Formats: sequence, structure tokens, C-alpha cells
Amino acid sequence: MSTLQAAGLFAIVLAAIVAAFLVVAGYNAVVGLRNRADKAWANIEVALRQRHDQLPALVAAVRDVMAFEQEVLTEVARQRARWHPEDPVPAQGAVSEATSRAVRSLFAVVERYPEVRSAGNVLRLQAEIERLEEQIADRRELYNDQVFRYDTAIATLPMLLLAPLFGWKRREFFEAGPAAAERPAVALPEGGPGGPA
Repeated sequence: MSTLQAAGLFAIVLAAIVAAFLVVAGYNAVVGLRNRADKAWANIEVALRQRHDQLPALVAAVRDVMAFEQEVLTEVARQRARWHPEDPVPAQGAVSEATSRAVRSLFAVVERYPEVRSAGNVLRLQAEIERLEEQIADRRELYNDQVFRYDTAIATLPMLLLAPLFGWKRREFFEAGPAAAERPAVALPEGGPGGPA
């Protein structure tokens, strides 16, 4: 074997080692991102389940005093019944936001009833649900950040080439409102962003 052939073989082996290292390092990075997204989602599910479990107690605590506000109570119960943990993430995001709106409406109505507002059990339930709402919002932010990192990793080279091989697919964000594609387009004034020329 000549020196030139040996050098060529060495270059091929070195290139194969570097490629293998890049694939292994990239694979491990994507798996780490996927696992962090899974953990962040599990934390959201815990808060969603806790809120789901607390809402009937809150509705029961205020139902008798708020006899004329049945529509608000019914809406909270209706949104609670719509949540299914097996639904896709975007569907759970929409239900979570609708539930949060219904809960905020209920809290606004409770403010008009001093006898309800001053009841110890109502105050405790309200504080617990407000704590869970904050947790859901914080955990949503963390989950969406992890999903963004994961989606970016599998959409860039070299992982873009390997994503189909490993079955990696883009994940959906847990959105507070409608997905960006469903949001109405903002009309710009004539002449572009600066207005008429």
C-alpha cells in the first residue's frame, strides 16, 4: 500500500469517525430536548388535573349563594367537562384558555357577593385555583420553550436528514389562544407599515 493510499484511507476513516460523532452527539441532544419537553408537558398535565379536580368544589361552595348567576357556574362546569388529557396539545390549550376565561368570569362575579367573598372555604379555593392558573401559565412558557428548541433541532442540519429515520416529528405549542395560523391577519395601512407615503 502506497503512502498516498494510506493517507486516503486515513482520511476516509477520519471522516467516518467525525460523521459518526456528529450523528451520535446530535441524536443525544435531540433526545435530551425531547425528554425535557415531555417532562415540561407532564408538569402542565399535573396542574391541569389539579385545577380540574378543584373546580367542582369551588362551584359547589358558591352555588347556593349565587342562585342568579347560574350561567357563570354552568360555563365553568361546561369548560371543565371539555378537558380530556388524551386530546392533542393544541386542543388542550384551547380548552385550558376557555376554562381560564370561565374561572376569571366566576371570580369577577364572586367579587359582587360580599357574603361569598368572605367565606373561608371560598377564599381558600379561589386562592388555590389562582395559584394553579399561575402554574399553568408558567409551565406553558417552559413547555413552549422546550418545544421550540426541539422543533428547531430537528429542522436544522444534520438532524433534518435523520429526523425521518428516528421518527422525530414537529411538536405543537401549548397556546393560550388560537394558533398563529388561525389568528386574523393584521391589515396594514396603505403604503405599508409606515402608512400612506
